Amino acid sequence: MNFANLHWWPRTLFARLTLILLIGLILAHALTFGLIVFERTQAANSMMLGYMEQDVASSVALLDHLPAAERPIWVPRLKRETYGYILGPGTAGAPPDEMTAMRLAVINEAIGSHYQLTANLLPDKFRHLQVHLQLSDGSPLTIDIRPKSNPVSIWLLMVLFVQIVLLAFFSWACVRQATLPLSQLASAANSLGPDLAPIRLSEQGPTEVAQAASAFNAMQDRIARYMTERMQILAAISHDLQTPITRMRLRLDLMEDCTLRGTLEKNLLEMEILVREGVSYARTLQGTTEQPLSLNPDALLDSLKCDYLDAGAAVTLHGQIGVTLVTRPIALRRILTNLIDNALAYSGNAEISVGAPRNGMATIAILDTGPGIPEDLLITVFQPFYRLESSRSRKTGGTGLGLAIAHQLALAMNATLTLHNRAEGGLEARLTIPAITLS
Repeated sequence: MNFANLHWWPRTLFARLTLILLIGLILAHALTFGLIVFERTQAANSMMLGYMEQDVASSVALLDHLPAAERPIWVPRLKRETYGYILGPGTAGAPPDEMTAMRLAVINEAIGSHYQLTANLLPDKFRHLQVHLQLSDGSPLTIDIRPKSNPVSIWLLMVLFVQIVLLAFFSWACVRQATLPLSQLASAANSLGPDLAPIRLSEQGPTEVAQAASAFNAMQDRIARYMTERMQILAAISHDLQTPITRMRLRLDLMEDCTLRGTLEKNLLEMEILVREGVSYARTLQGTTEQPLSLNPDALLDSLKCDYLDAGAAVTLHGQIGVTLVTRPIALRRILTNLIDNALAYSGNAEISVGAPRNGMATIAILDTGPGIPEDLLITVFQPFYRLESSRSRKTGGTGLGLAIAHQLALAMNATLTLHNRAEGGLEARLTIPAITLS
């Protein structure tokens, strides 16, 4: 049976192990208790039958030797908790079954063959049995047997409840201790962001846990080392290219052919932009050292809109966040700038849409009316130097690093950047950031 498909089955490993262990312990506890109760019942029945064998024989003999007038006086004295005597024929009923036949056999053996016994069952959940006989003077006598369940003491039920509570507590504590390294491992893996600042796991504990922690720490070190080397190479190449570009620009100033010089200047400008964006991308991959600050996002967005309007760009702002956030202002401004530039480059206009935070998250959407992006490429465009040939022409310019830089900065801010095609046409770049506010 696949428990994972059950709606009530917990999702976390901690809850599953706790539930499995607790159910197993409770079932074992219940089975042990059931066996004890069964053995106690069997022992009580054996003792009752042994006692009944002697007591019934003596009581019947006593009543048989007493005068008929004195028998009603002795019947209450001879009554026991599970059986008694009736001076009369009793009540008719069904013949005895296999389980009550044992009691009848014990009574028959104790009394002997002097009395002719008949028996019948009366409707009762505890197998109410009546045994009929006739005394020496012909008077009818009925042995009325009413078995009772062995009651369980209240203190025993309380002890069982305390035991179950202790089982639940120790199951929770043991499973929590066993799964805690897994939770720490998941937390450390999630916290490994673009800044490559690893969280060292403790390598203490059981052998398997220590080995997993050691392997994870080593993996973090290797990733950090590989990424640092790659970024250093990218930054070095981008930086070193600036020198020959500068020399080529100086030589262009000495050229007399204006047409050729204009073409080369355009190519050099594209190279400079590419180098500048390459350095910026390398810095974002190395993580941002900017500290989170208190920020009025509405003021930032309004300032950003005014800057674009002053430059003649068609940028509009709709809505307000309405709260002060704690975030990284420079990184946020760079993300929004890249997204707005992207929208302006491919549609000629950009709309900034914001609203009040929901579920602890604030959303800033950059909308455009451009051609959009194929659905299967909405994630691929975040790769560095990736450009769309079918929907967005190279004539619009760009290096293919704008979205990659914005995506890396969003990760460094613990934010989420996603792209969505709008139903009415165009693209929506949605930035979702934690709405950490001042207390």
